[in-house]
Amino acid sequence: MLEVRGGNPLGGTVQVRGAKNLVPKAMAAALLGETPSVLRGVPQIRDVEIVTGLLELHGVRVTPGSDGDLSDGELHLDPSDMAQGSIVDIDAHAGSSRIPILFCGPLLHSLGQAFIPDLGGCHIGDRPINFHLDVLRQFGAEVDKTSGGIMLTTRGRLQGTKVELPFPSVGATEQVLLTAVRAEGVTELRNAAIEPEIMDLIALLQKMGAIITVDTDRVVRIEGVDSLRGFIHRALPDRNETASWASAALATGGDIFVEGASQPELITFLNVFRRIGGEFEVEENGIRFRHPGGKLTSFALETDVHPGFMTDWQQPLVVAMTQAEGLSIIHETVYENRFGFTHALGEMGAQIQLYRECLGGTPCRFGRRNYQHSAVVSGPTELTGTRIDVPDLRGGFSHLIAALAARGTSQVHGIELINRGYENFLDKLIGLGAEVAA
Repeated sequence: MLEVRGGNPLGGTVQVRGAKNLVPKAMAAALLGETPSVLRGVPQIRDVEIVTGLLELHGVRVTPGSDGDLSDGELHLDPSDMAQGSIVDIDAHAGSSRIPILFCGPLLHSLGQAFIPDLGGCHIGDRPINFHLDVLRQFGAEVDKTSGGIMLTTRGRLQGTKVELPFPSVGATEQVLLTAVRAEGVTELRNAAIEPEIMDLIALLQKMGAIITVDTDRVVRIEGVDSLRGFIHRALPDRNETASWASAALATGGDIFVEGASQPELITFLNVFRRIGGEFEVEENGIRFRHPGGKLTSFALETDVHPGFMTDWQQPLVVAMTQAEGLSIIHETVYENRFGFTHALGEMGAQIQLYRECLGGTPCRFGRRNYQHSAVVSGPTELTGTRIDVPDLRGGFSHLIAALAARGTSQVHGIELINRGYENFLDKLIGLGAEVAA
């Protein structure tokens, strides 16, 4: 539990490192190499710990950089002694992360089999693995479901295939990439996700020796190769953490410099931030976000796949929207249950109404399916401290922002979920002048 006394502007500097949505996948990619890999910019987050444990169960040596710990953000990954891990030990990770599903292709190439425990992750919507399994079957894998997870095997080399995604899913695109690079023949992936983290993964795989072509119409072609080598790669900065700190500056009336933030991956977010009334300055080593004083402006927003407004940016920004003049409208088109976190904001005094209708023109998978996936926020409203239970990673950080902007004290429970994606967030909050106590 974290006790938060709100009402004070946040000010100072925080540092962001490699993206949570890239680093664990890059660690999984190290399984594909015949020589060791070096990954830089690695944040100290729970997801990295989980993937490190799983890699070590498969015989991969994971060691920190030259200073002997992860504080410099460097990991060395050596798969030369890779072997099938104990099913009992792997099963102990059941429910802790969704990353293990991406081990399938690399393990099938190297060992001919892969066991995947039951998966976890944030409860923000339907994220089935059936499509992952169907794709792996297309490559030639045999899939057997067990009481504790899934066992995949292959009797020979996986074969290239043609895949068309019904929705440009990031996870499904990653699955195809990590499996196709060593499959025999050519794999064609249509309607692929093209998020910056996907492009960074493609760049990493190309360093390993992969041949991958990305067309302008979301078509990716992968020419399978016989073997891959290790990589030396610095992960791109975490744009989601950057947007979260930017939203915290706006909601609290603060001024935060995010060291390590990169502008190109944030252009869509920065445009919205400026339209609301926030100001930012892009500097050589980061971006400064601040509330310039005066009123914030209400607006209409729709989330979408890249290059649209990212769904992970929506939740922290909604907190700032509670302080904007008038009615703001948000249409969530990526995850159907992303607005569950607004219940706590309502208890703090925010005026947020949820709707099942699509309040926007962006194509949406959830219309007429009885999901509350649109929201209208009326502001400005004063927030008051209360007890809060963290529902998921981004929602949890959004609750922290609300507690910091609120009058009085809040008790935030379940903060371990925030550790999955925010490095040393408690120390960072204290450094920004937040009054918090664990």
